[in-house]
Parts: sequence; structure tokens; C-alpha cells
Amino acid sequence: MRYQTLDKSLYIRNRAKLISRLPKHALAIFHANDILPTNADGTMRFRQNNDLFYLTGVDQEETILVLCPDFPKKEYREMLFVRKTDEHIAVWEGHKLTKEEAAECSGIGQVEWTDSFEGILTMLMALSDEVFLNTNEHLRASVKVETRDARFINYCKERYPLHTYRRVAPFMHQLRAVKEPEEIAQLQRACDITDAGFRRILKFAKPGVMEYELEAEFLHEFVRRGSKGFAYEPIIASGPNACVLHYIDNDQECRDGELILLDVGAEYGNYNADMTRTIPVNGKFTKRQREVYDAVLRVQRTAFGMLRPGVIIQDYHQEIGLVMQAELISLGLITAQDIEGQDPQWPAYKKYFMHGTSHHLGLDVHDVGTMYEPIQEGMVFTVEPGIYIPEEGFGIRLENNIVIQRDGYLDLMKNIPIEAEEIEDLMQGGS
Repeated sequence: MRYQTLDKSLYIRNRAKLISRLPKHALAIFHANDILPTNADGTMRFRQNNDLFYLTGVDQEETILVLCPDFPKKEYREMLFVRKTDEHIAVWEGHKLTKEEAAECSGIGQVEWTDSFEGILTMLMALSDEVFLNTNEHLRASVKVETRDARFINYCKERYPLHTYRRVAPFMHQLRAVKEPEEIAQLQRACDITDAGFRRILKFAKPGVMEYELEAEFLHEFVRRGSKGFAYEPIIASGPNACVLHYIDNDQECRDGELILLDVGAEYGNYNADMTRTIPVNGKFTKRQREVYDAVLRVQRTAFGMLRPGVIIQDYHQEIGLVMQAELISLGLITAQDIEGQDPQWPAYKKYFMHGTSHHLGLDVHDVGTMYEPIQEGMVFTVEPGIYIPEEGFGIRLENNIVIQRDGYLDLMKNIPIEAEEIEDLMQGGS
């Protein structure tokens, strides 16, 4: 492992939280993700199913977790199945977990090879009333390929048609939304690696550099610090490219007088940072750029104080819209007349700030968790207001990651430069 693994006590606690929500005589089953193909005999890098990882800490393909808490024999109440390894696999693919290693990693005493799963499943199904199976139920998910979870649902319904099948995703969304201290520590590590990458960029950026060169500098710093790389496709958007919210071409020259919007985060141990900073290519903001920059920063700092336990995210987004509205009036971008005649479904401020301000963050960059129930202590959110002005050729977004606390918040990115003066100083050779 290139990252520092977490102690098995975390996964033992996580499974206990899920088991406490299951009804009597329930069976819950979680599968690893597939290794996805590219072309010919190529494959993509493996990325573990986050629910399975959250419950076991196992970061390996062909893994299955089975929870059957009320089974008469104790050894069948919690089982882990891992891919059988041998000398041939070791030569071609490298080391795979032994049963003993899987048990130590997960805290699960009963570990079997995956090829014994079907036989044991038949026995467990015979004494289970309700079967909880996993699906991707993220509100923004667009699943166009058949997943291992989907294939297994079809398999179960065909082989065991008279069982009652239920969704485990709602439980997982509730559990994963509230982070344990060990998870927050991993998120902090991802943010610290992102900080190092950003400081490297501040010394590297200059007129004439290509956006993809900045991308390469980030990646170099991330990987050398134990990250697998970017938490998501990086946005390195100079000049008017910053007005394209999901710009990922990163193939243009950064020109004197322009700004560069950097929406980049490192992953660490499968946990993700999500940072945005906007910097001047030549190291100095113009007067207008600075006016807009400071307006975005004020909105962000107001938002920090509004995210607290008990708040509903949808209500928060509406309040932030009003804060942004006032800033856009001050900048001369919208008028009172624009507001008076606005469409309530698309307020005037959305011409220049068209996206939400916050989302859950964790094992997924857009992490699972409800956006319609009150915020709880221990949740982690991004805070990312922005102003995009195509007619002036630039956009500015600022994004930090915060942990909700009982009486405030913890800013995981508090050490990453954000004040305009500090950014200018570092870009001009300060330390």
C-alpha cells in the first residue's frame, strides 16, 4: 500500500453501526467493484466499492462481505470472501491478501476464498427473511454499464425468487455522511497533499505556461506524497475557460493578465480533497479581478458560518443565493430591476453563479448523504461559491473543505493560501 491504512477498529465500528439498523434475520451482502476494461486487453486502475471499503478496509478486487447477524452459528454471522491467490497470480499481478491479512485488515474472523461464496450463500439464504443488497443511489448518478452489484441482484432474484429484497443504500448514506475521527484524519492528509501541490503551482505558474503543464506539476507532487493522484479530473482553466464549469481539456496557454481557476484535489487512502483556487497568471490581480475575488471570498466566509447542525442544505443554498445577490449588485453585474423581474425558479444571480455552494465529501468527491435532512456534527462539506463573467473573460471560484462541529467548523484547508495578498506574495517569490 502506498497509503497508511487505518486500524481495523474503525471497520469493526462501522459494521456494528450498520448491523444495529438491520431487522431480525436479515442478510446484507456487499461486493467489490469490477476492474473495468479499456480496449484490447487493457484495464483501468482498480477503484474499490466505497461501501465495501467503508465496512472492511479491503482494497482488492473480487471481495465480498456478508453480514448475517442472527445466524445460529457465530462463525457465519460476519464473513469476508477474498480472491484466492497462488504463485502464478503473484508472478503476474503481485501480492494478494492472504486470509490472515484480510482478517487483520478488516477485523473479521471468518475469511474464505471467493470461490466458496455460492455454496455458503445457499445456507445463509435458507435462514434469512430479508436480504439487503447494494446499489448506487446517489442523486446525481448516471449508471450506463451493468455493475457487479446489478448482476448479483439479478442472480439472487433468479435463484432465490421468494425472498424479500431490500435496499441497503439508505443505511449506507446515513452512516457514511457522518465521519469518524480516523476518516477526518485521512481527509486532512488528502487536503495537506493538495496544499503542497498548490504551493508548487504558485512558484511554477507564469505567462506562456500550458494548462497541462500545471496539471503535471500537481500530479507530480501528489504522487510523490503517497497519493494515487487526482481525486477527480482536474480543472485547470485559464481566462475564459474558467466560465465552463466542467472544463477538463487543460490544453490552452496561460496568458499574461488572465486568471487561472484551479479545481483540483488529491486522494489519499481512497478519501478525497476538493479544492478550488483562482490565481493571476502573472502573479498580480488587476483591480477588477481583485474586486470580484474579494466578493467571492466574502461569500465563502459567510457560508462557513451558516453551515451548522440542524440546517437543511436546500435552505442554506437559498440563503447563500441572497448573499451572492448583494455582491453581484455591488459589482454592477445585476440590478434591482433584474431582481424585480426575475424568474423565481432561476433568480437573477444565477446568471453569474449557477451552481450550488456545498456538497458532501468523503470516500466519494460528491459523497453520499441526504441533501434534504438536517446537517449533523461530523459531516464534511465543500464550500465553493463562484462568480463567472464570460463578457469579461474570467471566472473565480474558491473552495475549502470543512467538518461540521457542534459549535462551529474545522477548516481542513485552513493552511492553503487563499488571501489575494498571500497568493501574490508567494507567486512573486515570497515564502
